[in-house]
Amino acid sequence: MRSLSIWGSGTIIDELVIGALFLSALLSGFWAAGHALLHKRDPRSALVWVTLSLTVPLAGPLAYWLLGINRITRRALRWQQRGQRLSGDRQGAGRRHASASLGAPFAQLRDLVSLEDRVVHNRLLPGNRIELLENGEEAYPAMLAAIAGASQTINLSSYIFDGDGAGAAFVAALTAAARGGVAVRVIVDALGERYSRLTARAALAGSGVDVRLYLPLSKGPTINLRNHRKLLIVDGALAFTGGMNIRTRHCLRQAGPAEATADLQFRIQGPVVGDLQRIFLEDWYFVSGRLLDDLPFFPPLPACGEAVLRAIGDGPDREFRKLEWIVTGALSTARRRVRIMTPYFIPDRPMLIALSTAALRGVEVTLLLPAVNNLPFVTWAGRASYWELLKNGVRIYEQPAPFRHTKLLQVDDCWTLIGSANLDTRSLRLNFELNLSVYDLPFAAAINRYLDAALHLAHPVTPAQMDDRSLPVRLRDGAARLFSPYL
Repeated sequence: MRSLSIWGSGTIIDELVIGALFLSALLSGFWAAGHALLHKRDPRSALVWVTLSLTVPLAGPLAYWLLGINRITRRALRWQQRGQRLSGDRQGAGRRHASASLGAPFAQLRDLVSLEDRVVHNRLLPGNRIELLENGEEAYPAMLAAIAGASQTINLSSYIFDGDGAGAAFVAALTAAARGGVAVRVIVDALGERYSRLTARAALAGSGVDVRLYLPLSKGPTINLRNHRKLLIVDGALAFTGGMNIRTRHCLRQAGPAEATADLQFRIQGPVVGDLQRIFLEDWYFVSGRLLDDLPFFPPLPACGEAVLRAIGDGPDREFRKLEWIVTGALSTARRRVRIMTPYFIPDRPMLIALSTAALRGVEVTLLLPAVNNLPFVTWAGRASYWELLKNGVRIYEQPAPFRHTKLLQVDDCWTLIGSANLDTRSLRLNFELNLSVYDLPFAAAINRYLDAALHLAHPVTPAQMDDRSLPVRLRDGAARLFSPYL
C-alpha cells in the first residue's frame, strides 16, 4: 500500500525522471562539446557548436548529432579500409608514369604542377589529343559513333541517364553492342536515376548490358557520397568526359526553353585514357565487387597529340580535398587572368579569400554564372557573396538562358581545369567527381573562344545592383547562405 501511495503522489518518480533528464542533458552537452573540440578544424565552427551544445540542453547536442558531425569522409574512408573502394595504388600497380615536363609557355605553372604531383596519384601524361564538343548536338553523335565502333569493351558512367528522349539512342546503341559480343558496363548514380521518367536501367533490362546503381538508396537514403562523374570509355582507347549527362535537355534544338541546358563534353585519346579507365574500374569494383585490371582493359596508347593531361578522380575517401587544393593553388599561381564558368557557385570562406586575393594582386578574375538557375536557392546562396568579391575587384557576369551547366576554370590562357565538379561544397567535399587538368595552348584558345562568346551575351553584375536589393531579398540570400555546406 505504501508503494502505491508513493506512486500515486509521483514525488519520487518525478524526481528520478527530472534527475535522469538533467543528467542526460549534461552528459550529452559535454559529449557534443568535446566531440566538436576534437574534430572541428574550423575554430569558429567549433565555438558555435560548443556554445550551442552547452547552452541549449538536449536540442543543442541533437542538432550537432544531426548536422555537425562529418559522416561523409568517415563513411567513405571505411569503404576504402574495407576494400570496397581502391586507394589508387592497388589498381594498376606498376603502371605509374613520371610527370611530363612542360615547355616554356607553362613555366609560371611549375608550382601548380608540383602541387598536383603531391595530391593526385595520377601523373601528368604527354601525347594526348583533346577536342571540345558543344552541347548534345555535337557530343551525342560522336559518343554514339564510338559505341557503334566498339569491338571489345564499353564502360559508361553517368550521374543521370534518361532511358527515353536522347537517351533512347544510347539505349539502342548499347543494346546493339552487347548483342554483338561487346562487354558493356554502365554505372548510374542511384540518386541521379530519380531524375529520369524512364530510367536507363529499365530501358536496358534484358539487353545484355550490365547496369549497376551507384550507392542504391535502399542501403541508406543519402544525398551525399554520390557519383557525379560522366565518363565513356570505348575499347580502353577512346574516352569522353565532361559535365554532360545523357538527357534531351542538352540538345538545345530539341529541348524546351525552360529545360534547355548548354554544356560541353570532351573527346580524349592518348595515354591519359588509361587513367580514366582505372577510375571507372575502381567505381565498377565498388558497385559490383569485381576487380577488373586485366591487360585487355589497358591496350597500348601511343602518343597522338600535344596535350599534356592529368586525370583527377576526387572524392571524400581520399586524404586530401584534391580539387579544392588544386583550384586554390591555381588561383595563387595566376599572373594575368583567371576565368571561371560554373553553374553552381557557393564559395566557402577560403575560396572567397583565394578569389579576392588573386584580384587584389592585379589578376583579372572573371566569374560567369547563370542569371537564372535550375536550383534557385543555389543562386541565392551564391549572391550573398557577390558584394565581397565585387568590392575586391572580381568581375561577375550573369548569363541569360539557356542555363549553362558548363564547368571551366582557366589560368593565364594556358591551363584549363575541366570536368564534372562545380565550385561548391558538394562537388569539392561530398561527391565523387572526375576532372582533367589540361596543359595545352590550342585547347586553351578554343576554351577562350567559348568563354568570349558567353561573355558577349552576359551582363555584368555591379555593386550598385547588390546594394539595390530589397531587404527581404537580402535576408533570403543570407539565409540561403547559412545552408551552403549542405547545398
